Amino acid sequence: MEDNRPVPTRHSPRTITFLILIGLVAGFMSGLFGVGGGIIIVPALVILAGFEQRLAAGTSLAAILPTAIVGVVTYAIQGHVDVVVALILAAGAVVGAQIGSFLLSRLPKAVLQWGFIAFLLVVVVQLFLVVPSRDEGVELSVGVVVGLVALGLVTGVLSGLLGIGGGVVVVPMLILLFGSSDLVAKGSSLLMMIPTALSGTIANTRRRNVDLMAAAIVGVAACTTTTVGALVAAALAPDVANVLFAVFLVLIAARMISDMIRARRARGREGLEG
Repeated sequence: MEDNRPVPTRHSPRTITFLILIGLVAGFMSGLFGVGGGIIIVPALVILAGFEQRLAAGTSLAAILPTAIVGVVTYAIQGHVDVVVALILAAGAVVGAQIGSFLLSRLPKAVLQWGFIAFLLVVVVQLFLVVPSRDEGVELSVGVVVGLVALGLVTGVLSGLLGIGGGVVVVPMLILLFGSSDLVAKGSSLLMMIPTALSGTIANTRRRNVDLMAAAIVGVAACTTTTVGALVAAALAPDVANVLFAVFLVLIAARMISDMIRARRARGREGLEG
């Protein structure tokens, strides 16, 4: 039987300050790169606010919801959201996330993590070689729709297995495989995240895996800088935007490697103590 009691939401002024700062940074990065911001919010909540990992992940997902909405509105005003593409990706991602969750305890996570890191590094190289056109969108055909569904599925599976936000995969793939403008890729990626974040937050709230007060603080703070990030993205030249996104992916890969090393050392210490 599920425990529906709310998670305690009393936070010290110091913690609230950290939550606001986390939101400000995550919101800007979300608008700039078209990602949810969870890659920043989750470790920041653990390190700066003392959250347990699972609670941090649930709180991050709830905070992403208003952030993504503001980002989508900003990109849509500029004409940089493809609603059909986003919905196709979201449909695939919802199914893929269930598959990923099912496979989570059945596949070696370390192998998957190293494979994803290798994937990120390949994408980084490609981003230096391909300069997207700001006039290009995704031209739909039967093959393209199938490809978008497949991309959504893969994104959802990776999300379920590794906790990786969809934008990290979707944005570069829309640019590299489907010839999308970088701005359309970012705007559509943010729209794709909204139904996923909504359904995940409902589930996490029922399981008490989300601190709604902290999510509200982070989310409101993030909303104040998301538009700024999106406007900066539009002002950047496409090649500069690609380079910045590549650097962002390298930092994600570095963080994943660091987390894996720390986890391995922790297991080693536990083995010695045992």
